[in-house]
Amino acid sequence: MILTYDVLVIGGGHAGCEAASAAANMGAETCLVTMDMNKIAQMSCNPAVGGIAKGQIVREIDALGGQMGIVTDRTAIQFRMLNRSKGPAMWSPRAQCDREKFIWEWRARLDETEHLDIWQDQADELLVENGEVTGVKTIWGAEIRAKAVVITAGTFLNGLLHIGRKMVPGGRIAEPAVAHFTESITQHGIRSERMKTGTPVRIDKRSVHFEDTEIQPGEDTHYGFSYLDITRDAKQLPCWTFNTNEDVHKILMSGIEDSPLYNGQIQSIGPRYCPSIETKLVTFPDRGSHPLFLEPEGENTNEMYLNGFSSSMPMEVQIEALRKIPALRDVKVYRPGYAIEYDFFDPTQLKHSLESKIIKGLFFAGQVNGTTGYEEAAGQGLVAGVNAAIYAGATTRDTSFTTPFVMHRDESYIGVLIDDLVTKGVDEPYRMFTSRAEYRILLRQDDADARLTEKAYALGIAKQHRHAWWMQKKEAIERIIEFCRTAPVKPKEINSALESLGTTPLRAGCKAIDLIGRPQISLPILANLVPELHSVFDAIPNRKEEIIEAAEVKMKYAGYIERERQIADKMHRLENIKIKGRFDYNSLQSLSTECRQKLIRINPETLAQASRIPGVSPSDINVLLVLLGR
Repeated sequence: MILTYDVLVIGGGHAGCEAASAAANMGAETCLVTMDMNKIAQMSCNPAVGGIAKGQIVREIDALGGQMGIVTDRTAIQFRMLNRSKGPAMWSPRAQCDREKFIWEWRARLDETEHLDIWQDQADELLVENGEVTGVKTIWGAEIRAKAVVITAGTFLNGLLHIGRKMVPGGRIAEPAVAHFTESITQHGIRSERMKTGTPVRIDKRSVHFEDTEIQPGEDTHYGFSYLDITRDAKQLPCWTFNTNEDVHKILMSGIEDSPLYNGQIQSIGPRYCPSIETKLVTFPDRGSHPLFLEPEGENTNEMYLNGFSSSMPMEVQIEALRKIPALRDVKVYRPGYAIEYDFFDPTQLKHSLESKIIKGLFFAGQVNGTTGYEEAAGQGLVAGVNAAIYAGATTRDTSFTTPFVMHRDESYIGVLIDDLVTKGVDEPYRMFTSRAEYRILLRQDDADARLTEKAYALGIAKQHRHAWWMQKKEAIERIIEFCRTAPVKPKEINSALESLGTTPLRAGCKAIDLIGRPQISLPILANLVPELHSVFDAIPNRKEEIIEAAEVKMKYAGYIERERQIADKMHRLENIKIKGRFDYNSLQSLSTECRQKLIRINPETLAQASRIPGVSPSDINVLLVLLGR
């Protein structure tokens, strides 16, 4: 049987769902191939979305018309805004979700999407003709033809599970691995390597002594992930925290020789920033305890996730060690923690559109590019889906748009993520942090819609209702700022209030905006000092708190924002200097040997991308500039 589509997406995880949704929303006839329709967007590890930098990525996905933010808000059982004690560039939303509801909410979103079909099967062979992808064959004999193919296979490619010395092929616990698909890709010259990740033990809530834990409640705030007016309907639940102890560590260390990480079973590299409990003990031998977080998996289940106890130790060692923690002295587990090794493909062989440099029309997104995390995967998936649709001939709303959709490092964390992957490659599972972005003040969680929604509307992935809401919000923010810019403030009317707030009284009149820069004064406080501002607030139709906060951040940090924008604009000049195909790097003896090797391997598109390649020095960039001048 032969099926024919514009875009074919292989894998129904977070990357695959966003890719399929984006391509279909652009009008491309799209097919999503998944091994199990009942595990669409399965949260294989922690049922949580967001966190440091990851929360910003989800808000960017939402601003671009993606689905992850909406699904998260509708299934969140706890919400928190991390880093509130720091500046707004560091604020990061995080939500604990109901695992099962998350799957079915995603399934409902896909079922409602026009131009999208789901096919339950397993890809077995990539079809390529004359250097261009034409589709795949499946294990059940179907041949699915497509103009563009997006590979989002997660951890399933030659996946191998480890618990102690026991090894079982699998993509996740109790799910089969995909055995031959990697080889059908690498035979065309695409490089693959191995990575490792893991997940903690799952615990029966009924066996926990909560009196020996510290409760960690969520926040009842206006914040969410979607910029649309999505309510959190699920029951809000707390998490709990406690620590390991010396007795726990002794038991774990007694079984270290049976740990796949240390007995030679696992040769691949795991995530440095989410280490297993045994890695923590080896790396920090003097630490007497490590924090653990007990998190619910949903409203109507006793299953709980033990954050911080990722492990592939023998199951009896894991359980014995857990029972040395007072809160878990009678613990019962549903399944032990395990590690998984899997194939990924060298991301330096990709363009910034996430299209392969080797096979035309073939795109990669998610963990197959060497990343870790649902959010990083979903962000890549959306970009790959958009570009696959463009490659397949989908018409954008702005018909003048014909080039691939690429975001720069000053436009989004997703742009930083993809640039890091294709420019630097990976030697460990890549995880996004705010420290990876040099323009953090421009990439705040509060303004992703300002940065991206109009672009997404021009592409066609953001629909009319989203664009209309953004324009309404934009106008409301501008009205607030304009009022503050023009409203006069007189010392005799305000000084006593300023003194009571602990801030310096005025010596002369000023405009209301001049007061916003003071740390003691927020916009709601300013409205009490300048009552006319309340009427501006009252005209905001919905999401009032979010709009007021966005206006305040723009005014309070205007100087920092403008300075960072100027720096980013200077870098854009290098982004505009195209160098791909203009040099024979081997012949440029004025460049260092390492520089020549890296430039040949990466073959950067622009001088700016070349400047970010490890091993390419500023003096090497100056040499290229001189040669370009000649």
